[in-house]
Amino acid sequence: MNRTKVSLLLPALLSLACAYSAVPPAAAPTPMPSGAVLFQDDFSNLATGWDRLLADEGVMDYDGGGYRILVSAPEMNFWATPRKDFSDVRMEVDAGKIAGPDENRIGLVCRFNGSDYYFFIMSSDGFYGIGIFSGGQAVLLGQDEMLSSSNIHQGVAVNHLRADCVSDQLTFYVNGFQIAQAQDATLTSGDVGLLAGTFATPGADVVFDNFVVFQP
Repeated sequence: MNRTKVSLLLPALLSLACAYSAVPPAAAPTPMPSGAVLFQDDFSNLATGWDRLLADEGVMDYDGGGYRILVSAPEMNFWATPRKDFSDVRMEVDAGKIAGPDENRIGLVCRFNGSDYYFFIMSSDGFYGIGIFSGGQAVLLGQDEMLSSSNIHQGVAVNHLRADCVSDQLTFYVNGFQIAQAQDATLTSGDVGLLAGTFATPGADVVFDNFVVFQP
């Protein structure tokens, strides 16, 4: 398997003026304190905005109190977002493979702007990477290929993933251990989300649960 290949498949203002009065400018919003929850989802409510897809290439949907992504085609990734807009975030989720090859991709997405995004991925055979999808190309950041980590639980075991997107710093944690860090200033804000994908062997079947976005 070529672990250097991380290609990801994509899915009026009106002003009124008055000569005798002026509207004071709106006060700046109060910054959220560090650790405040910006968004969370245990996927028990089917109306929280995540993508629901059934296609020959795979499935994305709420499933049994979690969120399932099944990728039935080789060399393909699916990602889903709740349609939010954030700048700096700390994301956490529990993720586990329920079927399919250990050579897969499981991870988190931040600053998705409709086409480009940062991704934080691990595989069920113990490899990881941070990267950016931009201009139709996926590139790993801070490493030339996916690297191995003993902190990743392999096989069908659940892993707790954390990804920090803070200013130009991107940091990836698995099961409480920092395993990767990179620096990039290309993207500044956008949606958050989940990602699962395949390498040469199709059938990656992943369930996510307890997704939380914090103010870093």
